[in-house]
Amino acid sequence: MNKLLLIIKREFIAKVRNKTFVIMTFLSPLLMIGMIALVAFLTKNSLEQKRTVTYIDASHLFSSDNFKEDKTIKFINLSDVDLETAKIITQESNHYGLLYIPKKSEVDELSKNIQFFSENSPNMILIADLESVISAKLQTIKRKNLGIDIEKLKASKINVDMQLSNFSGERTSKLINGLKMGFGIGAGYLLMMFVIIYGNMVMRSVIEEKTSRIIEIIISSVKPFYLMLGKVIGTASAGLLQFFIWSVVLSILMLIASVVFGVEMSSNISTMQVPSEQMEMMKSTMEGEIQLLISEVLKLPLFTMFFMFLFYFLGGYLLYSSIFAAIGAAVDNETDTQQFMLPVILPLMLGVYVGFSSVIGDPHGTVATVFSMIPFTSPIVMLMRIPFGVPWWQIAISMLLLIVTFVGVIWFAAKIYRVGILMYGKKPSYKELYKWLKY
Repeated sequence: MNKLLLIIKREFIAKVRNKTFVIMTFLSPLLMIGMIALVAFLTKNSLEQKRTVTYIDASHLFSSDNFKEDKTIKFINLSDVDLETAKIITQESNHYGLLYIPKKSEVDELSKNIQFFSENSPNMILIADLESVISAKLQTIKRKNLGIDIEKLKASKINVDMQLSNFSGERTSKLINGLKMGFGIGAGYLLMMFVIIYGNMVMRSVIEEKTSRIIEIIISSVKPFYLMLGKVIGTASAGLLQFFIWSVVLSILMLIASVVFGVEMSSNISTMQVPSEQMEMMKSTMEGEIQLLISEVLKLPLFTMFFMFLFYFLGGYLLYSSIFAAIGAAVDNETDTQQFMLPVILPLMLGVYVGFSSVIGDPHGTVATVFSMIPFTSPIVMLMRIPFGVPWWQIAISMLLLIVTFVGVIWFAAKIYRVGILMYGKKPSYKELYKWLKY
């Protein structure tokens, strides 16, 4: 046990003293915040970019009220000229595009012959907005032609706001499912990223020591099994420390960014052209929904979620890192690892896919339940299911299978590791690895 602790300490200190590790620990949050800020800046510029669109209304069904100028688009009426001249004017003036509404006897025929001309592929959001404006106008005309009372039709519209409650009569928030999904997706992705980054780190560490022949000196005083286990746990400790520092630094940077660059929501709301009565109703509705959401969050099994997150996070990492360590021991360089990486990564990808396709839509369905039991996918799938409520017996079976599988995998990995760390100059195959398991 003392030797295992020494190996864990050695691996941990070796990782945290590495210059690259220290630099990336503090640089990564800055890069992440910078990337988010850059994406937000580019998105804002794209949304606020003002485009000029010319149009020809040969049908004479539309007016300037239908094509109102706003912050993102400006309309120029060229209905007084023919189509070819309008195209030339639009191109020479470097306008964004030309909307052409032909003259047709029927609105149904007109709706199929409207055209938009542009130099490059147009922005699909802008096209959708134009289609929405034109469609609304043509629908109104058609309804009038059919003798439908437009005012009565508007008055007949009803918006349903369904209230959610459990069978005991307690109300629940519609937003709580979104928070549950967010926790599940975030936890699943975090685990997958952790396994890939630090699992590869374990594998590279084994390869480096093997190629430098340091490994031959180390195993003269410690068993290969303890050496492998120490590497896995030591690297995990360094990774958890790095993740903790990232969380603290990101929180501080986001707080600073919100104070320095943030915009008060109240100022935005007050500038909206909304009647005071409707504004008060919106505020009271939002306040009620937020209070309901907070009460729903407090009802969640937060302690269980935290405990399960730690268990599956560490269990999934230890399971896969043992395999990465065995792969590192079996090869002489990183190039030779490629043939073994796909079978390792596939279960992780499958877990994420099942999480998106099945857990979010039906967290208690057969597919979600089965894959939350399979040890190689359960760390991701079960983490996505837990916020929605999972029976205790399913969690117990899943945890037991994960523990048993981890013990089995680390036993097999240790046998490969024991032989592989002293094998040089031969590219291993699956057949060769099978032979090593018999030694």
